[in-house]
Amino acid sequence: MARNHSSMTVETVAVLACTLVAGGCGGFGQVNQGRVIQYDREKGLVTFIQDSNYREPGKPRFDVLPPVTVKIPADPNEMGPAPDAGVLLAVDSERTQLVTYDAGAQRFRTVPYTPLEEHRNVYRDDPRLRGRLPRIDREKKTITLYDPRQRLLLTFSVSDENFRLPEDTWKAGDDIRYYYKQPGQALRMMNVTRTDIGKAGK
Repeated sequence: MARNHSSMTVETVAVLACTLVAGGCGGFGQVNQGRVIQYDREKGLVTFIQDSNYREPGKPRFDVLPPVTVKIPADPNEMGPAPDAGVLLAVDSERTQLVTYDAGAQRFRTVPYTPLEEHRNVYRDDPRLRGRLPRIDREKKTITLYDPRQRLLLTFSVSDENFRLPEDTWKAGDDIRYYYKQPGQALRMMNVTRTDIGKAGK
């Protein structure tokens, strides 16, 4: 009998938590996680930047190169919401800089910015997030982006050179976590960004 996404999420969380404990749980596979920079829906391929700090929840560091590509689970019941892609990896509001992935150069890029408006504790159902994000105002030369992990809505300006960067530079992809036994093939995949674990199974 097919399972719904809620039950999949509960099982996935249990498996992932178990696997991350030293020694695993009697023959389980492995877990990996990161931020999605590309999703090929037709081929079922997800490409992401790995989190080097995955053992410390809430403090990700998407900084492992090269990017990793995996096939999504063959069973659609073992996958949560399809991931959104973007190459924005970090927003550091203290240093007023962004970290993005430059696919052409295959390296990370640090982009200094000048903050204009900063709104915190902004949730996905906030009216200010309606419409397309990031918002590029070419007249005022400003950019508005949303960082879902920090729940941060930010409007800023950058140098003319950086303003000409591709639009997905300012978009954060979804964070995913997946369970596998063979590298390159996910058996279960959870969209961490779009999954409210607290509501799973209700």
